[in-house]
Amino acid sequence: AVRLAESGGGSVETDGSLRLSCVVSGTPFSNCMAWFRQAPGKEREGVAQIRTTGGTAVIADSVKGRFTIRGDHAKNTVWLQLNSLRSEDTAMYYCALGNYPVCRTFVPESSDGSEFAHWGQGTQVTVSS
Repeated sequence: AVRLAESGGGSVETDGSLRLSCVVSGTPFSNCMAWFRQAPGKEREGVAQIRTTGGTAVIADSVKGRFTIRGDHAKNTVWLQLNSLRSEDTAMYYCALGNYPVCRTFVPESSDGSEFAHWGQGTQVTVSS
């Protein structure tokens, strides 16, 4: 069975940094990987996407310049580096896996995540001033 395991969340102060990890098992890992987040009372929103075999990453405008996504095919791992964190970044962050073609059409700002078949349990990020 496909399994995604996130880690790396925590509580930081404004302008702090965190690195989230997502380890994938049970799949050949030639897929489209993405990070989503959901704050209390808000809709889930796409944050970033990357093909596990490389290629240009896609980052949501709301976090561009602060967040980066990177994947390591050999380690079956995708990371989301969060820098210059703000209070509005507070949310549960989820790793998601979809079929390879999903990456061709993924737009973070308009995706509800339905194109991704597998999800992790989430890791909480809390930013305080």
